[in-house]
Parts: sequence; structure tokens; C-alpha cells
Amino acid sequence: AARDHKAKIVCTRKTTPGLRALEKYAVRAGGGANHRFGLDDALLIKDNHIAIAGDISTAIARAKAHAGHMVKIEVEVDTLAQLDEAMAAGVDAVLLDNMDPTTLAEAVRIVGGRAITEASGRINRDTIGPVAASGVDLISVGWITHSAPVLDLGLDAIEAMPNSLIP
Repeated sequence: AARDHKAKIVCTRKTTPGLRALEKYAVRAGGGANHRFGLDDALLIKDNHIAIAGDISTAIARAKAHAGHMVKIEVEVDTLAQLDEAMAAGVDAVLLDNMDPTTLAEAVRIVGGRAITEASGRINRDTIGPVAASGVDLISVGWITHSAPVLDLGLDAIEAMPNSLIP
């Protein structure tokens, strides 16, 4: 559904305990890309961080003060007003959370290539096409890992096996 657009499909950290590396590999093998592997790969400022800091600008300033020079900072925004504040503070990426395709397209226009744009929230097979058409760089979806169907493999011995093959 996103093939005709520039958006890459990325997975989240929502993986099966103990199987993260395998599930992340499966996403890449299937043509997707990985977001963060762990919490230490980049800084993602979410709504709770903003609430504790008081506002987006303060949260970003605190993150920049403690992040290494190679660490990217992404901030989650729910509104275009929050997006304006994040862009003014100079973030590397914005996670556009639960926005409809029309609002996403406006957000992409506002960002104007100055940061990576990532759509997230309530994205499924029915909505991913219009989300990709909005022009975002990334579309993060948890369902490609946490809701992927399992492949049921079994190895059954057959009764007709010759005795010479049984130790």
C-alpha cells in the first residue's frame, strides 16, 4: 500500500521478549526498516517527558544538554502547534502521533525537509496508503512485529520409515 510513495515502513520496539533481534531481522528481510533497537539508540521525547519538563522547548533543551554529539533527538507531537515548537527548538526528527492524512501532509509541508517526519498511531493496512501519500519519511507500525502470524513448523516421524534408519 505504501510502495508508490517514499515512506519507509519501520517497526517499533514492541517485540516478543527474547526474540527482538530475530523479529527486527524479519522486518528488514521483508523490506521494512528498523526504528530503534533499544532505548539507548536515540532520544525519543514523548508526552510524559514534555509534561515533566513543562513544555517541548525545555524538554528538547534538556535532552540536547545530556546527549552525545552523535545522538539524534526525536520528539512526539500531537498537534501542528507542538510541531512548530519542536521545529523551532531544532530537533532531528518528529513523530507525528495519531494525525489524519490531511494533517500529516500539512506537517510535512511545515517541516520542509529540516527534520525526519515519522507517522505513528492507529496505522493499519487500511490506513497506511493515505498516510504514505501524505509525504512522511517513515511510518512506524507495531503490528508488523507484535501481531505477526506465527509459522507453525513441525517434524513428524512417519510410520513407514525403514527400520534400517532407526538407530
